[in-house]
Amino acid sequence: MKKNLIAAALAATFMAGCSQPEQTAQQATKQETAAPAKAELGSFGVDLTARNETIKPGDDFFMYASGTWYDNYVMPADKTRYGAFAGLAERSEERVKVIIEEIAARTDLNAEEQMIADFYNAYMDTETLNKLGVSPIKALLTQINAVKTTDDLTVVFGQSWLNGVSTPIGGGMWFNRLDPNKYEMSLGAGGLGLPDRSYYLEDAERFVKTRAAYVAHIADMLKFAGIDNGTERAQAILALETQIAQGHWPREKRRNRDLTLNQIARTELSTSYPGFNWDLYFEQAGYQVPQLNVSQPEPIKAMIDLINNQDIAVWKDYLTYHALSGNADLLSEDIFNTNFAFYGKELSGQQEPRPRWKRAISQMSGTESLGFAIGKVYVSRYFPESSKQQMSELVENLRTALGERIDNLDWMGDETKVNARAKLAAFVPKIGYPDEWQSFDGLTITNNDLMGNIKNMREFFQAQDVARELQKTDRNRWGMTPQRVNAYYNSSFNEIVFPAAILQPPFFDPNADPAVNYGGIGAVIGHEMGHGFDDQGSKSDAQGIQRNWWTDSDRAAFDAKADQLAAQYSQYEPIEGNFVNGRNSLGENIGDVGGLAMAYHAYQLSLNGKEAPIIDGLTGDQRFFLAWAQVWKEKRTEQSMLNQLRAGTHAPGRFRAQAPRNHDAWYKAFNVQPGDALYLPEDQRVRIW
Repeated sequence: MKKNLIAAALAATFMAGCSQPEQTAQQATKQETAAPAKAELGSFGVDLTARNETIKPGDDFFMYASGTWYDNYVMPADKTRYGAFAGLAERSEERVKVIIEEIAARTDLNAEEQMIADFYNAYMDTETLNKLGVSPIKALLTQINAVKTTDDLTVVFGQSWLNGVSTPIGGGMWFNRLDPNKYEMSLGAGGLGLPDRSYYLEDAERFVKTRAAYVAHIADMLKFAGIDNGTERAQAILALETQIAQGHWPREKRRNRDLTLNQIARTELSTSYPGFNWDLYFEQAGYQVPQLNVSQPEPIKAMIDLINNQDIAVWKDYLTYHALSGNADLLSEDIFNTNFAFYGKELSGQQEPRPRWKRAISQMSGTESLGFAIGKVYVSRYFPESSKQQMSELVENLRTALGERIDNLDWMGDETKVNARAKLAAFVPKIGYPDEWQSFDGLTITNNDLMGNIKNMREFFQAQDVARELQKTDRNRWGMTPQRVNAYYNSSFNEIVFPAAILQPPFFDPNADPAVNYGGIGAVIGHEMGHGFDDQGSKSDAQGIQRNWWTDSDRAAFDAKADQLAAQYSQYEPIEGNFVNGRNSLGENIGDVGGLAMAYHAYQLSLNGKEAPIIDGLTGDQRFFLAWAQVWKEKRTEQSMLNQLRAGTHAPGRFRAQAPRNHDAWYKAFNVQPGDALYLPEDQRVRIW
């Protein structure tokens, strides 16, 4: 059973006394006092040396803003992509490493510090892991080998949250979309080893090659379980996963919240979805499940049909492979390296694994790991309270700007505007770190049993989810830890969340020119607000309840604009024959285009009618749009780009950087004219929010 969809869908620290806000503020003030009042990047907050001024902004704004960097940056062997996000993530990792190593060197540790030191040491102990080989999951492999019936399969599927095994039916606790004060089990279809169903179903040469490599990889992994005839059995696993893929909805269909809201009483589940032992399945996780939501009805029925009609022996091999692959990072280096050879090198273009200490930190930094324990120290050391205050002011400025923009919309009527303004007013911002920290009381971690630690954590967080299943939803919970470089919008709580680690250059710099902060973090704020008003987020109201608060004519006008934007992004072709999926990425693209408009509006309001100064020969508007473009500076391997196109919900960064082509001010700022590659006639520029 897939664990904790709350954290996953929003798909991602510590010394004594560090959790006290007043101490955090005092420490931050000292840091800030000592820091020079100078922007970190360039003279005003943008790296002008990254530009390629031989390229016209109107032909390729991404390369104009970052082309010199792009042409000269050499991708390290342990990366598949690099850019502003990755750079900040590396900074966060380095800081967390310092925190962990300082803790590990001390002897006077409190309980949480001891857990962090012990987990890190257990993860880094490759000598012990190499001696253990496959034995840490031997009991799981034995259980799989003993499967004889579909009920035996159902038990393994239901225990996937504990064992890290991919399964065709998955579920976890989410929010009741018709009553966000309640939790609700959500069921969906999964079980694929390749990034997307298209990798199984398309006949293009690259996908045929990938499938052949996947079969060879599966055969190699099965050897660790002592399985003979690996190639033949791997081919049967691929055939099974191909059938699973055929039963899945395309990703753009899975985004549609109207189609994925299918609530059903537990008592009716066996009648509507017969042929599967639901009681046995839920029993494995301990949930009571009085009511649930089946997010993908037809795919669930297709998975049940496969479970009942596919040879049990093939299912056993399938589960054996996924047990090995899903836990490879926790096993011996030969198992990990064999898994990496396919998923890292073949599938993503990554030539070498990331250093083990970085993988350790990734394993420790999630919301269902020790991430919030680490986050306490991270915040106390690296997040000035003044940044939280400045960020709060920016959020309110963006709220004001969006309110004015809603009032002035020519395509939305007054009745819908009332509801839109109510939703805007109800936005709840969360900035930096949680008000209440995760407790780890009752969790056991040792320094000599990595797999045991992982299972203890899985059981610990699963027990918490089971305990809160029938309680009122906890609105203080965060779906990301403070050291995560990202942000999110949660439609059920109508909240926008900005972890501390993203509040750094190039997104936010307290010493940067205001135009830069508005073009960077301001547009990110607008992006997350925009999710509340994108093609799917707009289906929930101010209280987070999924309902239609639009008039029919206004919704039709909105959909027409959204369709236009989907078509625009679908024209981008980063790899020959492989285009951006403008429909699947529509919510993110609305967030970008709308968020940029909100941020620009807020920036203009901040000038109070005055002209922005010229800095380094650049106007305020030019600095604003350059800041936006450099946020999306990135370089990828071709395999990584393909994975993003097929399996991601975001357009690649180079196309996100081109979002300004929908804004009139950008044309004026950079003298973009008809004939330029990015030029759009005014009636083709998409203006939604």
